[in-house]
Order: sequence, then structure tokens, then C-alpha cells
Amino acid sequence: MELKKDINAVSIDMLLIVHSEKRRAAQGTHSDQQADPSALLQRRGGYQGIGNGVRRWQKLEGNDLHGTQLTVEVHPRDAMPQLFKKFSLAKRLQGDKNGNTRPRQPGGKDAHAYPWDRSSLKSMSLDLRQFEKLDLYASQVTAKSGLDELVSDLLQEAHTDLERVRAIWIWICHHIEYDIAAAQEKDRQAFKPTDILRTQKTNCDGYAGLFERMCRIAGVQCMTVPGYSKGFGYQTGQSFSGEFDHAWNAVYLEGRWHLVDSTWGSGLVDTTTSKFTFLYNEFYFLTHPALFIEDHFPDNKNWQLLKPPQSLRQFENNMYHKSEFYNKGMLSAHPETSMIRTVNGKATVTIESCAPTLFMFMLNGKQEHGLLSLRKNGMKLEVYPPTMGTHKLQIFAKGNSDIYSSVLEYTLKCNYVDMGVRLPAELHQPVGPSWFSEQMGITKPSHPDPIIHTSDGRCSISFGVEEGINVLASLHGDDGPITEEAQRRYIFQLHWEKRTELKVQLPHAGKFALKIFVKKRQEPGNYIFVFNYLLCCANTKVNWPMFPESFGNWGQDNELLEPLSGVLPANRNIPFKLKLHGIAKVLVKGQDTWPLTLNHEGYWEGSCSTAGCQEVYVMVLENANHNFYSYILKYKVNAQ
Repeated sequence: MELKKDINAVSIDMLLIVHSEKRRAAQGTHSDQQADPSALLQRRGGYQGIGNGVRRWQKLEGNDLHGTQLTVEVHPRDAMPQLFKKFSLAKRLQGDKNGNTRPRQPGGKDAHAYPWDRSSLKSMSLDLRQFEKLDLYASQVTAKSGLDELVSDLLQEAHTDLERVRAIWIWICHHIEYDIAAAQEKDRQAFKPTDILRTQKTNCDGYAGLFERMCRIAGVQCMTVPGYSKGFGYQTGQSFSGEFDHAWNAVYLEGRWHLVDSTWGSGLVDTTTSKFTFLYNEFYFLTHPALFIEDHFPDNKNWQLLKPPQSLRQFENNMYHKSEFYNKGMLSAHPETSMIRTVNGKATVTIESCAPTLFMFMLNGKQEHGLLSLRKNGMKLEVYPPTMGTHKLQIFAKGNSDIYSSVLEYTLKCNYVDMGVRLPAELHQPVGPSWFSEQMGITKPSHPDPIIHTSDGRCSISFGVEEGINVLASLHGDDGPITEEAQRRYIFQLHWEKRTELKVQLPHAGKFALKIFVKKRQEPGNYIFVFNYLLCCANTKVNWPMFPESFGNWGQDNELLEPLSGVLPANRNIPFKLKLHGIAKVLVKGQDTWPLTLNHEGYWEGSCSTAGCQEVYVMVLENANHNFYSYILKYKVNAQ
């Protein structure tokens, strides 16, 4: 029911808050039973101001004043009341364009099953493509004068209640900016629709109130729902008490209530700069209630639209999946609690996604101390905090866009550090081959697991390479400075048929990141990082030298059998054996020059003395009719 009264020529809406409280009879006041509210208040001292333009009075009624105490709040017609105290019993008596005076309260047929059944992100079946024309139109409508005219303009292209709600939602999300200063005020102010249209700024109360008012003008039942939220400023695992900090809407469509949050649909606040940025978020339009409850807890459990409803304690303890978690196609994550205690110094997180997805993580703001491996439908992350105590773990996903978005945050509690699991700082993500490396042209790896253990400090890794793809590899460790040249010289790359082999020799014991890069041969630009292996060697006797330095004329399909060490002993005869394609002559040059001969197996063989020289080169002649030799390999000779 909507009550109206002219006071000082201003039309007002009265909200009745009913408290059951018996009163004693008072003498000589029977006439108050029939008095209208304004007359009664005039005799009792007029209106009492309670801030933000809200007025309150009390009326005693019933036989001999044995009855119910009524508290009446009076608001200017275009002011949006603040009914967000935790224990408020206020119920808004409101009407809509079609004369429906009180929206139906949510019931059993509105409830969705909890937990989420993975069927849809929405609470009703939607094909968002049907809104493309309407969305474009609504986003371009301008507010010329009042609210009625704005809604009328928006509804020009809307023909159903769903389309009317969609047009209003799109307009608000694209035109109303979040007022951070107002949101941070201790006493949240009420925003008039006229002021919101003029400034195009408001807080969450204003967003919800404006959305409700515009829906009512459009003839759609809508309610503002106050409650707690895991929004700007939320800390993982925090408790909620006192005043509610947020407001959103429930809208009645096709015989059922649905949830929307136009505040969060419009954009986001940068936590470092506290600045608002318009960034439309489809997730908060008709969100499935089993997902909406992750960051919205209403004052009335019925507005959860869930069966069974969740308690406040469950809301506080449940894992918070950000909207981007679902926008990027995630389905579930484990553990399902926001706080993880490490076991033997390790915490493990797994995510299931509906499609192959790229991930990354940060521990205390750095991409270190973890192994992230990709799966066809998700990922697995093992984290080893470097110190005991509390740590912040953030997980990011890329999805279909070019931008990684934060999808999960965990708090890690570590009471033990395994010093034997120290990972190289240059170990980037992901580790190990996956669907992504296959997509980038690397197939059928000899080592599908991301960790390779070697007892003698040597290993050989091979994989298929698609036509037209070049591969580059580098080795990175934390002990001692390694130049960019040395990062590649501990790896010798061989090619045959359509496979590439990487022979690796470690300079010492420890853990190393073997990074794999690719580049399309015909395209300009840099090599692209694809994945890395973690190489582990516990043998302290390991002290392998670098491989020989190779030059640009070292062909893709060449093969070096000996010598593999890039440093040769002095005053020795060193045997050479290579397989080279399309070569007329091969020479080895030290202080003197020695020719290599081609055997029946297709290998060039011979020997060279290292006496009297500091470097040895392998040179080739590609055309027998020319006399120009090219350097393909370079060795250093140990000092005597």
C-alpha cells in the first residue's frame, strides 16, 4: 500500500514500520483513534528530524489505546530511504505502473538448489545475442530531463519485461559512476534520482534505488535488497557485523524473482588508486543465486533465493570466487576454503575449467616459489612458501581475452619450510608440456612430466616440432652469475626429421629452469616463451663444461656426435664426428688446418691437434665451385 500526504506542498511517500507493543490506556485521548497522521503529529509536537530528509512520527491506536505502536517514516517523493540497519524490520510498501501495490515476497518456487549445479551462470535461460541491438541502443540513450522521459526513451526498443529490465540495467551500468567519496562516508547519504541523473554519480544505495525506481516506472516489480558484500575492501576470511555495507536488487520476471547488482555491473575500483573505472560486467545481471551468494548476503534469507539458504557463518567461511572466475569459464576450485594450511611446507590448489585456459599465480606479489602445470580442463599449482607465517596467494586466468584477471585469493598459513625445495627464481609458469605447448607447435615430448631428475647432471629431451617452427632453449639457475651466452651454451640443440633434441649438461648440482621458446620461421618478432622444465641434480661432483658455440650456418638438421664439450684439452689430438647436410668440404682449424672425410654412413670424421692454439673452429664449404668457408662451431682450448 502506498500512502500519500501533502505537507508543505511536497508529495511524500510514507513507509510504515510496525512494532507489536502493548501500551497502557491514557485518559482523554480517544479522539486520536480517528485522527489523521498529520493532525495527530501536530498535537504531539510536529515532526522529529532524524537526518537525510527523513521524518518519523508515532501513532497509538486501538480501544482505549490498547493496540499497536506504529512508526511512520516520511520521505520526499524523489529521495531514496536508507533502510540498511542490520535489525531493521522495514518493509517497503510500493506500487508499480500497473497498480500492483505490493510485490510478491519470495517463496519456494523462486528458490534454486545449492550448491551450484553448473548448468548456467544465469537464473533463467538467456541468449545474450538477442540483446545485442537493445544493448547498443540503451547504452547510447542520453538523460535529457527527468526520469520518466529517460525510461520512456529506453523502452522504445524494449517489448517484454525482460527487455525493459535489460535496457534499464545497460543504461545504468554505462552511465552511472560509482561515487567513492560518498561510499566512504560514515553515514551513507540518500541520493535523489534527479541528483544522480545530474551528476551521473552515486553509491550502491543510489544504484539500487535508481534501478528500482526505473523498473517501477517501466511497470516491472522490483525490490531493493540490503546486505553484506565481499566487495571493495574485503579481506579474505573477514567477519561481518553491524550495518549492512551494500545494496542490490531483486526483479520479478516470468513469474519468478531474479537478482541483479548494477553497482558491480558498471565497473570496478582500483585498490591501489581508489579510482573507479567503467568496466561492464555481465556476470551480475540475473546471476544464478547459488553464485550470487558467494559475495552477497541479504538481510532477509528469503532473498538468497536458495534452497537451503546459507547462514552468515557459511557466507564468511565459504570460498570467494570472484566474478571473473566464472566469466573466464572456471567451474570449481579446491580447496574450497579461503585459508590453507601447508602440509610439509607445501600447499596444493587445483582448478577445473570448462575449456583449456592459461593461468598464472603470485605469492606475496611475486611469481616465485611454485609449480603451475596446465591441464586440458584446468590447472594444478604446488606452492612452497619460503618462510613460515602468513602468505597471500593470488591466482589469475586468461580465458578468451588477452588479459589475465584475478580469479581466486587464498591465505596460506605455513608452519614449516622445506629448505630442500628451493626453486629457481627464473622458473616461470607454466612448467611442463601441455595443450598450450602443443598449440604452439611442440608435440609428443619425451618427458611429459614437468620435473626431470638427473644423477650425472646430463639429460636429453626431445619433442616433435611442426613445420616452420624454430625452437630456442636456455638454462637458468640461482647459483653464480650465468651470462646470456652461457644460458644457451649448456644446451646443444639437434634436429632430425621432424623432432628436436636438447642435450643438457649442468654446470653443477642444484635446480635449474630449462626454458623453451618458439617462433614462426617466416614471421618477424621475438621468440615466445611456451613452458619450462625443472631440472634437479643432487650429485655435488657434477661439473660439466659448456657445449661448443654454434653459429648461424649450423643447420637445423646437423648432428654433432663429438666432441660435445666446448672446452678442449691442450696438446691433444681430438677426434671429430659430425653429420652435415648439403656440404662439399669440412675443415677443422687450430694452429693448423685438418680436413674431415665423409664416411659411408654420412658422417664427417677426422681429428685435430690442439697444440699451440687457444681456439678451434669447424668450417664448411657449401659449394665446391667456391673457395669461401663459413664457421659453424667454435671450441676453446684449456690453458697449458
